[in-house]
Amino acid sequence: MRTRFLSKMTNGEVEEYLERNDIIYVPVGVTETHGALPLDSETALAEAIALKMAEESDGLVLHNLPYFFPGGTIVGRGTIQMSVKDGMAYLDMIAKSLLKQGFRRQIYITSHGPAYLTVSGMVRDFFDETKVPVLYMDVLKSAEAVHFNLLDAFHDMTIGAYKVLGRLEDVPLDVPESHSVTYDVQHMLAGMSKNPGNLLGKYAYQSGAVGSYFDEPSDHMATPLLKTPEEREAHADAGVQAMNELVKALDMPTIVETLRQVDVYTKDTILPKYGAHLPGGK
Repeated sequence: MRTRFLSKMTNGEVEEYLERNDIIYVPVGVTETHGALPLDSETALAEAIALKMAEESDGLVLHNLPYFFPGGTIVGRGTIQMSVKDGMAYLDMIAKSLLKQGFRRQIYITSHGPAYLTVSGMVRDFFDETKVPVLYMDVLKSAEAVHFNLLDAFHDMTIGAYKVLGRLEDVPLDVPESHSVTYDVQHMLAGMSKNPGNLLGKYAYQSGAVGSYFDEPSDHMATPLLKTPEEREAHADAGVQAMNELVKALDMPTIVETLRQVDVYTKDTILPKYGAHLPGGK
């Protein structure tokens, strides 16, 4: 295909695709302070992984969704705020449009910890209303499912994402340490220890236990120090390799086939048995 990004295709190309398949990946992003990396780092990572997944399973990608709930990083004035409920409503409208267009198998991808607050709720409500199962794949949880050590590769993958998207030069070089940037993990951890909210965060999923904000913007990610284009390229290459390994391990053809089977099971087994008293039943 010329491209797998829906917005870069012509309408004719999309309709031709829908004659043979119905899979679309939706990377849901965030725009927030992220150390020495661009504000859309976790959007870029979700988009790059979604593209890799689409290539493995003959899907399309609906990208350019970078403004969702950021969590405690709003202390950085580059961070864009979106409430959880507003993000859910917006994403629900997109999901329903995609369904009407013919994309019955929708897979939502995130690489941002608090994203589940928005996406999980939308996925469940969408299913209850439409009876069409759509899938949410959090990158961290997906990596855990196939025993892939994401944390060790996370920064490389984030930098590699810009290479996959043809944007590697967007990653700046030799950024000085500041209120927003630290290269010292211990300094970052010391800053995080100032917030008593972190003592309560362990009692539920990330950002879902208690409302709190970071003490400093630099507390969100001690990122790698990139001094030269060669160093940036090396991190990017390692990250692209890690992404390829993760996506291969996930086995996307099997995942999209299983999603189809869930849809068939819902229509052929669950709805005939229980449809009258399920949400929206008649």
